[in-house]
Amino acid sequence: MADDLKQMYRTVMDDHFAPRMEISFVDGGARQTLIYEKVAWTIEGLRKGLRYGENPGQEAALYRLVNGNLLLGEIRTILPGNDLVSDIELLQSGKHPGKTNLTDADSALNILRYFTDRPTAVIVKHNNPCGVARANHLVEAYRRAFLADRVAAFGGCIALNRAVDRETAEAIAEQYAEVVVAPEFEEGVLTILGRRKNLRVIRIGNISRLQTYVGQRCVEFKSLMDGGLITQLSFAPQTLQCGDFRPAECEHGGRRYRVQREPTAMEGEDLLFGWLVECGVTSNSVIYVKDQVTVGIGTGEQDRVGVAEIARDKAYRKLADRYSFEEYRVPFHELGDAERRLAIERRVAAEKGGLIGAAMVSDAFFPFRDGIEVGLREGVSAVVQPGGSENDYQAIEACNEAGAAMVFTGQRCFRH
Repeated sequence: MADDLKQMYRTVMDDHFAPRMEISFVDGGARQTLIYEKVAWTIEGLRKGLRYGENPGQEAALYRLVNGNLLLGEIRTILPGNDLVSDIELLQSGKHPGKTNLTDADSALNILRYFTDRPTAVIVKHNNPCGVARANHLVEAYRRAFLADRVAAFGGCIALNRAVDRETAEAIAEQYAEVVVAPEFEEGVLTILGRRKNLRVIRIGNISRLQTYVGQRCVEFKSLMDGGLITQLSFAPQTLQCGDFRPAECEHGGRRYRVQREPTAMEGEDLLFGWLVECGVTSNSVIYVKDQVTVGIGTGEQDRVGVAEIARDKAYRKLADRYSFEEYRVPFHELGDAERRLAIERRVAAEKGGLIGAAMVSDAFFPFRDGIEVGLREGVSAVVQPGGSENDYQAIEACNEAGAAMVFTGQRCFRH
């Protein structure tokens, strides 16, 4: 029975999806048609498409847009020939990629496109980032992203915006990952990564011009359980630099409220970094960022207080695990020495999980002050949120009482 269960994950399914697909939007006599072709790869002499869908037993197919484009109002969607994930180049793959491998890669690139000026690493697991970091060198960015949540990074998708060098490859090969995506791999790197036989090594040359995808939109489709479809234009953040932030202010009860302190330059950089990462996180979400690294990421919760608490709690737990791993090469939950455990716990508590001086980022407004207070109590010094709540004045008052800065984006970034 156990062997049968393991075989379930090894099976590469045949899919019965057609090799070509057309989707037409018809308005009176006018027709706009998008034409797609199914993608397949040859691995060990076997020509196959996706391994399977979200779970074994679900057939799946990847289609690449090859012709047509859509004009909706004044917005023109991405033109054919600008492929990223839908036209990947597999340099190494012990297994055919599955749906989750490619959707994780897509989610990583969705975030990575906003950070082209410095080496950046995005690690995604189950369609959400578990670690994102920028640095002066690629290996440093990767290590910081990895240590932000070393546990969740296990079996994740690593996306990098620079050619992978030997030092970065050695760091990656020390851990288990499902996918590595980069624009190029330097000589000798594939031999290093080859130690992980089932690691899918993907080269996407267009990563080098990822910034051209900022602001570009595509049509997204959501299938309903009865076969119906919801279509929408993909999200495009309007806040792309610190100057796009608005000082937090509002009117309530005939009185004008305004945040008393503006962000410092360093806080502004963390707020912008956090906001652009947040655009790629599943709602309802709150994240914390410090020094261009994600500290705690809370995703997919139903209430804003709860998700702020989850992100806070993760910051504490992940920092304890990081210190244990760095000092003793042992996960914190496996650290048997009581004195060492206590010393790490005290250190993490004194540093409040690394949240002192961090930025707090929310994908939607805080309906009451209780959500924002979760971060302020931990020493968060700056906050970014869309604003627009009837109770924005409560959040402003909370920040003023704590001496924290807060800015609005004027745009929500829900992602479902």
